[in-house]
Amino acid sequence: MSGMQKKTDVILIGAGVMSATLGSLLKELAPEWEIKVFEKLANAGEESTNEWNNAGTGHAALCELNYTSEKADGSIDIRKAVNINEQFQLSRQFWSFLVSSNLIRNPQDFIKPIPHMSLVTGDENVSFLKKRFKALSDVPLFQGMEFSDDPEKLKEWIPLIMEGRTLNEPIAATKVDSGTDVNFGALTRMLFDHLKSKNVEIYYKHKIKDIKRTSDGSWEVKVQNLDNGKIEYHTAKFVFIGGGGGSLPLLQRTGIPESKHIGGFPVSGLFMVCKNPAVVAQHHAKVYGKAKIGAPPMSVPHLDTRYIGNQKALLFGPFAGFSPKFLKTGSNLDLICSVKPNNLCTMLAAGAKEMALTKYLIQQVMLSNEKRLEELREFIPNAKIEDWEIVVAGQRVQVIKDTEAGKGALQFGTEVVSAADGSVAALLGASPGASTAVNVMLKVLEKCFPQHMKEWEPKIKEMIPSYGVSLAENPELFQEIHASTTQTLGLGQKEPLHR
Repeated sequence: MSGMQKKTDVILIGAGVMSATLGSLLKELAPEWEIKVFEKLANAGEESTNEWNNAGTGHAALCELNYTSEKADGSIDIRKAVNINEQFQLSRQFWSFLVSSNLIRNPQDFIKPIPHMSLVTGDENVSFLKKRFKALSDVPLFQGMEFSDDPEKLKEWIPLIMEGRTLNEPIAATKVDSGTDVNFGALTRMLFDHLKSKNVEIYYKHKIKDIKRTSDGSWEVKVQNLDNGKIEYHTAKFVFIGGGGGSLPLLQRTGIPESKHIGGFPVSGLFMVCKNPAVVAQHHAKVYGKAKIGAPPMSVPHLDTRYIGNQKALLFGPFAGFSPKFLKTGSNLDLICSVKPNNLCTMLAAGAKEMALTKYLIQQVMLSNEKRLEELREFIPNAKIEDWEIVVAGQRVQVIKDTEAGKGALQFGTEVVSAADGSVAALLGASPGASTAVNVMLKVLEKCFPQHMKEWEPKIKEMIPSYGVSLAENPELFQEIHASTTQTLGLGQKEPLHR
């Protein structure tokens, strides 16, 4: 077997935004390392990263209410919001470095400025939003946030949402003009074009069949060429599994102790899409509401301006669904095959705990187009069914694991699982996902290459000036970096709203 093995330094599994980011970081930090990428599909960024498979929000906690919780004493806990915003700033800095170094070009093809807004109705929610606004306004990262509970002002901000609305209860919104719409599919394709120019070998239509440890501590990856069925074996000192929902089964194949007692629960998503220019022109923002009582965090309704290709569109959703597949292009056996003796109790415990989620998903699956239109009309009272179509978004696999709180806890964030020796790492989970890819991949480097971090740190700080520093606690540095990345990424332009 060893005679057939092809050796390399790094293997990246999956051609999504995570592998693209890690590969791009490594090519700057260790340009002499050989990197190979294996992707089951025919192109980069076709699964979770694809622009139609996610909301395209540059998640910086500017509008996502589930990142700020109300404590028992009525105060607002903003720690998670500050943390996520700082993580997004790292992404902006790295993308800016790539653009200013001419490693990628035309940033307007993947990132555009879009106001981020939160919108609520009812006395209790308006009170919450006002307290949230006051708490965040003290943090430099949230500079420029505006609050209004004046319907006339809201008609200026969101005319499409306010038109035809019956104002029988209080309504309020916050707005931050420095929000972004990010086409992660376009960004990922740019990054892989860059990596190809740096002699990274990228193999499309190649499926990973197995991952095994070799006697010298390396990893042997068994790969099938889907065009001709041929099996190849590649070995590397380090393997990163960035296969979206497909990461969990591959992580389980490694057999590392850290892969035990972890399960996954797949949730699919649908969006309603409007491409009617007359309607699209009336809305220019990403407007996030509040999840309904009993609904999971990933169900927060939002109406988004999106730029996909050269077309501007509106997306509303998400509507959750259920499929046993871990990927859109996966198998109906994915969920059942992921249940192992070591995670069976974890999965069963989650099932018992998450009856509310199960009920919610059943209700969502049963929704008719008329019911979806009703939910849309809570945002756009005058919405017409003929202006909207349904798009099936990506699959997300929510991590289930045992925590201090007990067995079978459902996790809604993004997690990295790595071997104790750092030789293999896998990315699991969902939101905020792609927006925080740079932060997540820096954590992979810290976990898996601790022996190199001192040597790499000067280059990391050149690429990401705030690395290791809290921007929330250094407002002058934040102002400097924010102004610089805004200019480099072309985010200073405001698009007028047409009514």
